[in-house]
Amino acid sequence: MRPRQSLPRRLLIAAMAVTLPVGALLLAAEFVLRFLPVMTGLSAQPVNEANPVFRFAANRPFTYSVGWNFALVNRGRTNNAGFVSDIPYDRTDPRPLLAVVGDSYVEAAMVPWVETLQGRLHQAAQPQARIYAFGAGGAPLSQYLVFAQHAVREWGAQALIIPIIGNDFDQSLARYSPGPGFHLFVETAEGLVLQRFDWAPSRVSRLVRHSALIRYVHFNLGASTVINRIRWRLAGVDLPKGFVGNVAADADPERLALSEAVIDRFLDLLPEMTGLPPARVLFLIDGRRPHLYAPATLAASDGSYFARMRQSFATKATNLGFGVIDLEPLFMAEHHRTGRRFEFDVDAHWSGEGHRVAAEAVFGHPLWHAFLAAAQN
Repeated sequence: MRPRQSLPRRLLIAAMAVTLPVGALLLAAEFVLRFLPVMTGLSAQPVNEANPVFRFAANRPFTYSVGWNFALVNRGRTNNAGFVSDIPYDRTDPRPLLAVVGDSYVEAAMVPWVETLQGRLHQAAQPQARIYAFGAGGAPLSQYLVFAQHAVREWGAQALIIPIIGNDFDQSLARYSPGPGFHLFVETAEGLVLQRFDWAPSRVSRLVRHSALIRYVHFNLGASTVINRIRWRLAGVDLPKGFVGNVAADADPERLALSEAVIDRFLDLLPEMTGLPPARVLFLIDGRRPHLYAPATLAASDGSYFARMRQSFATKATNLGFGVIDLEPLFMAEHHRTGRRFEFDVDAHWSGEGHRVAAEAVFGHPLWHAFLAAAQN
């Protein structure tokens, strides 16, 4: 007769019977996913007094992908300056420099670099001039100020091109923006003050980067989005009911008023922080995609937050002498002519086609002609 096992021993055996197969399955998943195009992320670097400008780890390859089935895959790399680019940045290069500044539309991790706005401008400017890009996903207008200043002071940029996107306005405010490591506007009695929000990756986040399985769950399966939505619900935050221009459509009076103040402060600080006159700056204002593809949906979006902000920004910037290109009618005309769309089916950022339309608009603008003419002299 076999001796009867103690309860703790039986529990240990039962636990091992469950955990060992699960552990083996997780290890197998980790092994397999290492051979698949799981999104890697770009490894943001600490932001502090010694390193005040947000950037990524230098000279590292990355993979961008969307969804459980990797419906959109792109591979690229960061350069020596810590920004996404196929070319190194060189402070000793005497050729004139035009800098493209922005958020994920300039980071453009989902598009081959040669198909991006800056990649196309780079090819057109060779060999007389240089085009460098300074962009990071989630960056708003307030951070553009810092990128633009960095491009001028550290790299010698003589002109700027800045795409303007739907979430650039309210997310420039610390009260709305979750982006650590960025410079944001803080509301004070004297007005909006630009403040740096220091950030460093946690030990957990550094560990996560080494696991393909965790990255797959986090990025490709969207676990982070689900977790954020649960947190918002528990905190009593109302989730947006509709979007226009990939930003919440609701245009409540406080949000509008604060966003107008952001525009004013941004346009006031940009020449001051860069030393460039407004005529050396060109803004590309995104259209209301996907609403612009049909007259009915475009008309329905007229009173939305982005519809109001994009019009206000264009008017104020133009009145101050900045260059402005509204991409919306250009997207509409191209779509009517060819039926093409300018974002991916599974990703709302500009596709290569969107970047092409933006680049062609720049090629026809006086700022571009003046920049190339100066480069040839």
